[in-house]
This record gives sequence, C-alpha cells and structure tokens, in this order.
Amino acid sequence: MASLKDQLMQAGLANAKRARQADHAKRQAAKGRHEEVPAAELVKQARAEQLVRDQAANKAQQDTQAEKAIVAQIRQLIEMHQIDRSGGDQPYQFADGSKIRKLWLRPAQIDQVARGQIAIVRIGAAASIEFALVPTAIAEKIAQRDSARVVLKVERQAQAVADDDPYADYVIPDDLMW
Repeated sequence: MASLKDQLMQAGLANAKRARQADHAKRQAAKGRHEEVPAAELVKQARAEQLVRDQAANKAQQDTQAEKAIVAQIRQLIEMHQIDRSGGDQPYQFADGSKIRKLWLRPAQIDQVARGQIAIVRIGAAASIEFALVPTAIAEKIAQRDSARVVLKVERQAQAVADDDPYADYVIPDDLMW
C-alpha cells in the first residue's frame, strides 16, 4: 500500500517540493519545533525594531547637537558683550548657590550691578568659578538658553513712596557697605 504522499503525487494534487516541505514540517513538529511565525514576518519585525532603535539614536544625536549649539551661543554672547573688570579695587560679594563669591570691581561697576544695569554670569561649565559682567539685556538672553549661567541679576522694582514718609527726600544707596 502506498503512502498518502505517494497517492497525492500520482493523482497530481501535490508535487515533490510540497511533499518535502510537508515532511520537514512533520519532522519539526515531532521535535517540538513549530514554525508559528513565517520568516517574512520575522524580517518585518526585525526591520521595525531596527527602525525604532535608529530613530531613538537620531533623536539623541540631535539633542546633543542642540545642547552644543546652545553652549556655543552662550559662549559667543559672553565673549562679545563682556565688560572689562580690570582695575577693580573694591570687593563685591554675592551669593552663588550656597557659597559667597567675591569679585574685584570698580565703584562704577558696583553701582551698575546694584542698579540692575549689568549682571554677573558664569563662564564655562556649571562647576566653573569664573565670572563675567554683561549688560542685563544680554543676561536675559543667556537666561533664556540656560538660567543656571546667570548668577546675579538685580531686578529693579518700582518703590511705592508713601505721601507722609518723612524720609522720602533721603535716598539710601543699594550698595551701602556696613
């Protein structure tokens, strides 16, 4: 008696290639391996996963390039608009986070800092202890890009003077040293 495979091949309902595929599938099933997902589906899935990984890598690379561009813009703003501090003979102390820093400035510069006309910004990385003086408008542009770089910017607020204040005629300087 001929096998079912032989009978189907004689009847012309199957060819030798399909018979080999059926035998292979039968052997794989006997071994416990089932080919549930066709190879084409695995390839499509692998390509989709690779595309997701590539997109994430591209996004990370674009983010680092954007950060480098911002750092370069800040450095350029500081270099172009930095106010010269040479010849400073009076100490100006200010808070930098939890530390008190000291810069040697000229009296006119101390007055401008106190009035909010110039600001103190950090040069270099956040851990750096180098500072520069820049106009307040430039400090605002720097703060838009990285607020941690602006160390001291005095905000001037309009003072409400009471009509019955007996000391209204006496101006108290902001930079008064005790």
